[in-house]
Amino acid sequence: METTAKKPDGMVAYMAVTAAYWAFMLTDGALRMLVLLHFHTLGFSPIQLAYLFLLYEFMGMVTNLSAGWIAARFGLTSTLYAGLSIQIVALVALAQLDPGWSVVTSVIFVMAVQGASGVAKDLAKMSSKSAVKLLAPEGDGALFRWVAVLTGSKNAVKGFGFLLGAALLGVFGFTTSIIAMAVVLAVILAGVASFMPSGLPRGKKSAKFREVFSKDPNINRLSAARMFLFGARDVWFVVGIPIYFHSVLSDGTHAGDRAAFFQIGTFMALWIIAYGAVQAWAPKLLGAKGKPLSQITGLASVWVGMLTLIPFALAGAAFIAEEPQTWLTLVLVAGLLVFGFVFAVNSSLHSYLILAFTQADRVTMDVGFYYMSNAAGRLLGTLLSGLSYQIGGLPLCLATAGTMAGLSFVIVRKLGR
Repeated sequence: METTAKKPDGMVAYMAVTAAYWAFMLTDGALRMLVLLHFHTLGFSPIQLAYLFLLYEFMGMVTNLSAGWIAARFGLTSTLYAGLSIQIVALVALAQLDPGWSVVTSVIFVMAVQGASGVAKDLAKMSSKSAVKLLAPEGDGALFRWVAVLTGSKNAVKGFGFLLGAALLGVFGFTTSIIAMAVVLAVILAGVASFMPSGLPRGKKSAKFREVFSKDPNINRLSAARMFLFGARDVWFVVGIPIYFHSVLSDGTHAGDRAAFFQIGTFMALWIIAYGAVQAWAPKLLGAKGKPLSQITGLASVWVGMLTLIPFALAGAAFIAEEPQTWLTLVLVAGLLVFGFVFAVNSSLHSYLILAFTQADRVTMDVGFYYMSNAAGRLLGTLLSGLSYQIGGLPLCLATAGTMAGLSFVIVRKLGR
């Protein structure tokens, strides 16, 4: 990609990109909790709730596949601003939801709006992650540290978004909360655009769409492993666990629902925040400084192997309990926090490896393709979350998560060969 004559100040540009990404992920996390909890209280079944997020994840796949080429063609700042702008439009559109519409009409409308939000999210993500490859200073472990901080802080902010969404729904209701988020995001977009330094790649007209598909087997394998890794998380994260917790925490009254919203939102928020903190800490935890790429690749295999065991153990506990019980809820909370810790290390390793494997002149292409696989995993996990929970309850939901983590383990073991 072509660059301007003046190279941007690395830290200033990194801070501007991070600020934009933070703003987006705060609204993204809040929106997910608002939609999930609002429509659950309206009586939507687990599979109907999963439908609400399917187009969001599918459009993430489509966007990531093309976003690398779009950024290579039009520049990183263009795709970053486009992501923020589309999210604002999606929020304004969602505020027009009419409670008098039928279930089918409501599902179709929310799916369409969520699809636009999926486009927005992955434009912002691809732009931010690609920029790190170009802005990180040369040096021992610098790339791992920079990408770990960006990814970890993003997830911490998204965690606050889950809590914010649940709190806004309980206090202000659905429509007012959506409009408020759109206004705040518009102000932040204007501020980031004003302070973003020049010098990031502007793109080149000769970029071809077919270049999106990588010929590097390591990038293709890592992308496949990423798909099953995130599928393993979203199988329980999107529908299964929130609905299970609601059945345990709510007494069926409006006050009970409201209290359950806050508790579920708090747990999901703390999970994501802790996950983000571990991601940022991962380079130091793993002693990555000075380690060759081959050793870090080996660590990825070890950590996803550990991850596979956790959901299977939790599925066994859920199967023994047969129905919601206090001890099971406590085991689930503890087990899912352990899952989050191990998952965060895996995610941080993957985020580093994709940038380590790619070349600077292909960074948007390879990162876009990689996050297309990430979105495919979320899509698969979202669908299986509602489906497995409706068919086999929590035990099947968690066992499916373990199976997907195991598939990721099989693929990661082939990296570097």
